[in-house]
Amino acid sequence: MKTETADSELLTIKEASDWATKHLGKPVTTSNISYLIQYGLIKKLGSNGSTQVSKQELKRYYKSYTGNREHSWKNQLGEDLNWALSFDQYKEAETTKHVHRLHPYKGKFIPQLVEYFLDSHTDQFKREACFKDGDIILDPFSGSGTTMVQSCELGMHAIGIDVSAFNALIGNVKVIKYDMFDVQKELNRITRALRGFLANSRTIEFEEKLLQLLYNFNNKHFPVPEYKYRLKRGEINEGSYGSEKEKEFLPTYNKLVEDYNIKLRQDKADTFLDKWYSQHIRDEINFMLDEICKIKNYDTKNIISVILSRTIRSCRATTHADLATLYEPITSTYYCAKHGKMCKPIFSILKWWITYTKDTLKRLAHFDSLKTQTFQVCLTGDGRSIDIFEGLRKINPAFADLASSQKIRGIFSSPPYIGLIDYHEQHAYAYDLFGFERKDSLEIGPLFRGQSREAKNSYILGITDVLNNCKRFLIEDYDIFLVANDKYNIYPAIAKESGMQIVNQYKRPVLNRTEKDKGAYSETIFHLKRHQ
Repeated sequence: MKTETADSELLTIKEASDWATKHLGKPVTTSNISYLIQYGLIKKLGSNGSTQVSKQELKRYYKSYTGNREHSWKNQLGEDLNWALSFDQYKEAETTKHVHRLHPYKGKFIPQLVEYFLDSHTDQFKREACFKDGDIILDPFSGSGTTMVQSCELGMHAIGIDVSAFNALIGNVKVIKYDMFDVQKELNRITRALRGFLANSRTIEFEEKLLQLLYNFNNKHFPVPEYKYRLKRGEINEGSYGSEKEKEFLPTYNKLVEDYNIKLRQDKADTFLDKWYSQHIRDEINFMLDEICKIKNYDTKNIISVILSRTIRSCRATTHADLATLYEPITSTYYCAKHGKMCKPIFSILKWWITYTKDTLKRLAHFDSLKTQTFQVCLTGDGRSIDIFEGLRKINPAFADLASSQKIRGIFSSPPYIGLIDYHEQHAYAYDLFGFERKDSLEIGPLFRGQSREAKNSYILGITDVLNNCKRFLIEDYDIFLVANDKYNIYPAIAKESGMQIVNQYKRPVLNRTEKDKGAYSETIFHLKRHQ
């Protein structure tokens, strides 16, 4: 067994993995250590082809993940921050497990948070279990369907509601029981058809040649991991150096585009699909949509449609750093701050299509092994006025009968934030692709209304109306859990206007946000009950 020596010792990647696992009290893989080296977070050392790292440098890097990070965040956000609800012991693969990552979605909560409040365990923070097997859970702001998925895993029924037709589609495809043979058969057919469509295209040859030129250029000017290590330590001015290399490579790129007659833009830019995709990719999208329309099985058609949506999201004409927030279409090679090298736009969907078909099949199979014999349905509608049981009856009469007789036990949901996310626009490509009707005007707290006093009052009214409508379908002694970042302290007013009282609240740190701002951030889980 390896004995502990001075901090200055060098460790192999395997030794570093073992040491970090013990130091942090949670698994740290060799891939995690390699990532730190690749992105310049720790220096690559060693000789004779053997990669090593400094134990002392590892200690410095992980320092913020022990007591210091918790202490720092509590100083900024308050001592009432419940670190046990950070779920920082889970790796990203666990917080995006099985179907939770079938499609990107801004603002979703992690499944472990839903599990914590829905399951039957109690601990020093959660003193009572509110839900049990067979209960019906409602999520009136269903989003990507996290509550429905976890209810299924826990042996509970669930109803989702979302004003966005595309959100409802995402939620529903996650919980359906598929004929996997049919899904695989159709995916094979469509992939073969796409390859055939591209057989006589010069786009693939163009992209392969461009990749080789970029590979050579990046090896020379952005060597891994030396470049990123120097960048992290301020030895290189990233802005000026990156701009200089962009200009240096541009003539090579332009000549290749001309040689292969690549059409970088479409003739019009009236819709999202017109503006954000090259002509070559648009042709592929139209071809794929025609192939999907040939599918006879409704459930198979829906899941493959979502795979196509996920694919074309990754193929928009934008930089890797701006996937979440689009600015202007990118049609040339560019210095990528995310990857620390020159990157390129996407010219064919083939690679991403193949990647996501394989990933989706794996995720569906994993979740299929965890599903319980319960009902889950997401309804498309406005939570302020929808007749839940009537809407359910049109889709699943058996579930409607159960819900009508048993009624809904409670709610677990994350309402939209005030003026933060445009919930329809984040999937604009999908609305264009599938022809869904947009209901932007029905969003509560939309980005375009901002965070003015009028916007806050409108938000209070909207959430209150949803809760008052949903109460009609709940048991009398209901339990409601709402997850929100209530920096404006408006949820007490919402509770009062809804005839409810806040009986408990849990303030948790949000550690793994997708936004660029990685600063200290918290959200509160409000537990509401009928006002006594």
